[in-house]
Amino acid sequence: MKDDYNRSINYLRLSITDRCNFRCRYCLPSKGVEWLTHSDILSYEEILRLIVIFNREGITRIRLTGGEPLVRKGLVDFVAAISSLGMIDDLSLTTNGSLLAPMAGALKAAGLNRVNISLDTANPARFTKITSCGLLDDTLRGIESALACGLTPVKLNVVLTEEFGKTDLAYFVDQVYHFPVNVRFIEYMPVGGQGGNGPTVAEIKDSLNAAGLGKLEPMPVDIGNGPAKNYRLPGTQGTFGFITPLTDHFCGNCNRLRLTADGKLVPCLLSDRAVDIKTPLRAGACDDELAELFRLAVRAKPERHSLCRTSGHADFGRSMWQIGG
Repeated sequence: MKDDYNRSINYLRLSITDRCNFRCRYCLPSKGVEWLTHSDILSYEEILRLIVIFNREGITRIRLTGGEPLVRKGLVDFVAAISSLGMIDDLSLTTNGSLLAPMAGALKAAGLNRVNISLDTANPARFTKITSCGLLDDTLRGIESALACGLTPVKLNVVLTEEFGKTDLAYFVDQVYHFPVNVRFIEYMPVGGQGGNGPTVAEIKDSLNAAGLGKLEPMPVDIGNGPAKNYRLPGTQGTFGFITPLTDHFCGNCNRLRLTADGKLVPCLLSDRAVDIKTPLRAGACDDELAELFRLAVRAKPERHSLCRTSGHADFGRSMWQIGG
């Protein structure tokens, strides 16, 4: 299905919970969080029905998000249920990795294709500061398990916060030399008033080019597989991805909708627009009526977001942890 700007919408970012075992500064406020109740969030059965309907409208790729999706009970069986539909070409998951090590093999066997793992620093103290409570070793074990069981390509999401430093960059360079990972540097998006500006992608590229490691060579564009522009250094197993929502937005190629844990279809991450699908779903709406709500959300996609690096913080009605990133 195409939106009003001729973009093909085939990708659903599906939040299955607002809960998280971390409290990252740029995602969760330091206090005053009101969690959704069990009855507020869509059941797995409700989500599966929506997936079937959305697939008829063109959705073939799904990424499971949260909060932290691994904290929701029954996730492995849910992944298996999605896989058994035979409708989704690419089923992936974004996680902080801290709970992944004991679950990675079961998730792979259930039908999960790959994972993105958040890792903003390799410094244990800084990691705990950013996450407020996390332990770096737990996430590193999650990455090792994902690589070992074939949840590949493993992508490491590195949000460029103000804490990001030269030692972090050196660590991620070392990773791409030794492991087949895609390290993705993501410009910090000031959503909800959390966190603070870090370096830009251009500054990271300059640092890499000045390090004497060879020229960053652009990789072929993988149409439909996200906003990252990928590069490789000579002799590396892995690659770098650069995501620039502020300095060089990629809205013209956006192919996604978001479904929040409480049943709202969100056309754009950086917008307050949302289409409530949970209420009619629970009121007995038929498949055609629910499909029309999906089409309404697609038509509501803006041409581009209005956020830029100099515009300050974007204070929407929802924060990252409520939308699913």
